[in-house]
Amino acid sequence: MNASVWNLFWKGFLPTSHECLDDLSLRIRLEPDPHQIPVCSGCGHACFLVHDVHHRRVREAPLLTYRVELDIPVRRLRCPTCGPTRERIDWLPGRSGVTETLRQWVERLVNLLPIRHVADLVGLHWHTVKAIDKRRLQRDLPEPDRTRLRRLMMDEFALHKGHRYATVVACADTQQVVWVGEGRSREAIRPFFEWLGDARKQIEAVAMDMNSAFDLEVKDQCPNAVVVYDRFHVVAKYGREVMDRVRVDQANQLRDDKVARKVVKGSRWLLLRNADNLKPEQAVKLEELLAANASLTTVYVLKDQLKTLWFADDETTARSAWQEWADMALGSGIDALVHFARKLEPYLEGIVSSARHRLNTSVLEGMNNRIKVIKRMAYGYRDTAYFFLKIRAAFPGKVR
Repeated sequence: MNASVWNLFWKGFLPTSHECLDDLSLRIRLEPDPHQIPVCSGCGHACFLVHDVHHRRVREAPLLTYRVELDIPVRRLRCPTCGPTRERIDWLPGRSGVTETLRQWVERLVNLLPIRHVADLVGLHWHTVKAIDKRRLQRDLPEPDRTRLRRLMMDEFALHKGHRYATVVACADTQQVVWVGEGRSREAIRPFFEWLGDARKQIEAVAMDMNSAFDLEVKDQCPNAVVVYDRFHVVAKYGREVMDRVRVDQANQLRDDKVARKVVKGSRWLLLRNADNLKPEQAVKLEELLAANASLTTVYVLKDQLKTLWFADDETTARSAWQEWADMALGSGIDALVHFARKLEPYLEGIVSSARHRLNTSVLEGMNNRIKVIKRMAYGYRDTAYFFLKIRAAFPGKVR
C-alpha cells in the first residue's frame, strides 16, 4: 500500500509486519517512514540527528473484531536548540499508552456507556478509561460565568456510605451546576464563596434545606442574599417527624384491633403521597382512613396547608397564613405537631421569602436523583474530583 495512505493512520510511520497474538488480538510493527523528516517535540523544528531509539507498545483503536497493539520505535533527537528530545508524533501525544484515535473513540463511548462497560469493550483498564474521560472533562468543561449568577440552590447528597456527604451548588435560573465540594459544613462550602469572589454581592437569593451551616455561611458571605427554605425538604421533614410519629402512635393504640392496626400501620405512603397522585381506589382508602382517625386527619390537612405557605402572593399573606397554620398546630394537642411547629418558627423568614423568590424547589430533588444515577452507572466513584466533574457535565444549564 502507498506510504501516503498509511500516513492517514500513522503519520511518519509505515507498517512492516503483523502477528496475531490470539483470536482477539493483533500486533502491528511500525518503522519510521524514511521519506519523513522527524520533528522535535520541544521546538517543532526538523532534526536529522537521532540520539537513541526505544520501542513502545501502545493500544490502537480496534480493527474489525481485533484489538490492535502497535510496536513503535520512538526516537530521541539530538536537537541543537532543545538537546536530546523526543520526536513529535501527532497521533501519539506525550507518554500516552493509547493512540489519539483510540482516545477519541473512548471519549465518545463514555458518553453512552458506564466506564466498566467501555473498559470491557475496548480492552483497557478501568483506570485508563477513567483517566481519558477525566482529561476530556477538564479540557472541555467550561468555567461557569460567575458574573451572571443571581439566584442559587444548595443541597447535599450522600457521597459514600457511612454518613459522608458532598454539597452541590446550582444556578436557579439556568439549572447549571456551578460547584461541587466534599462535606456539608461551613468550612466545606467556604471554597465556593472564595471562588465566587466579588460576585458574592450580586447574589439575591439562595434556596436550601434547613441546614444551619448553609444558612450561616450564606448570610456571612453574601450580604444582599435572602435565604429561601426548600419546600420539598420542609414537607418531607414534616412527614418524618409528624405524620410518621402520629401514625405509629395511633397504630400502637389499636393493639387489640389487629385489622385496624394493620391498616393504620401500613398507610405511610398513602398519607405522604400527594392527593392528586392517588389512584381512585387509593383515594377511597385514604378517605376511609381519615374518617376513622381524627389525629391522622388533623396532621394530613395541616400538611397540605403547610405547602400553601410557599405559594402566597406576597410576604404579608405568607405571614398571615403561617400564623393561622401555627395556631392550629399549637392548639391541636398532638405532641409531635406542636413540637414541629415550635421548631419550625425560627425558620419563618426563610419560608415567607419564597413569596418574593419563586425558586423551583423540585429541581433540587431532580438533580439529586440524577446524581444517584450517575453514581450507580459507575458502580461508585473512587475519584471524587472525577465524580464532581461528571456531575457538572450532567447539568450544563439552559441558555437564557
